[in-house]
Formats: sequence, structure tokens, C-alpha cells
Amino acid sequence: MTTTDKISIALPAEMVAAVRAAVATGEYASNSEVVRDALRDWNHKRRLRQQGVTALRSAWQEALADSEGGVASDDVLDRLERKYQALLDSATPPA
Repeated sequence: MTTTDKISIALPAEMVAAVRAAVATGEYASNSEVVRDALRDWNHKRRLRQQGVTALRSAWQEALADSEGGVASDDVLDRLERKYQALLDSATPPA
């Protein structure tokens, strides 16, 4: 069985109103359920953010270890400019 601890928190009036409205409409059975659900979402977003940071670090380390020269930034920017100009040209109706 999970043990629970009580804590007291202070929220802005708008958040209190939102919590109470969620309970009043029956979306949640109690204020505590609203807060627990919000904390689960918060923890999930934190995990996703950390996974993103880990993936980015891994990609960065892989790029640093790559012995090939890579592509010059001017070449990449020129290619992107041509690509987006072509998209713009194809979206613009002829005069």
C-alpha cells in the first residue's frame, strides 16, 4: 500500500479556481486528484525533456567523434535557401 503525506501549497487564485472547477464538474473526485494528475504530467514532461537532452548529447558526441569533414555551413544555407525558394515559387500562383 502506498503511503501518503500531506503538504500545504499556495496557489494563485486562478489555479485554485481551475482546481475547484475540475472537482465541481466531476472531472476529478478531489483537489488532491487534480494535483496528483498535474504532478504526473509534470514528471512525464521532465522525463521527456531529459531524454531529449540525453539524445542531443549523444548526437553531439557522435558528431565530435566523426572523422569526416562534414558540410560547410554556407553550402547548407545555400541548399536551404534554394529549397524554400522553390517551395515559395510553387505556392505562388502565376500572374
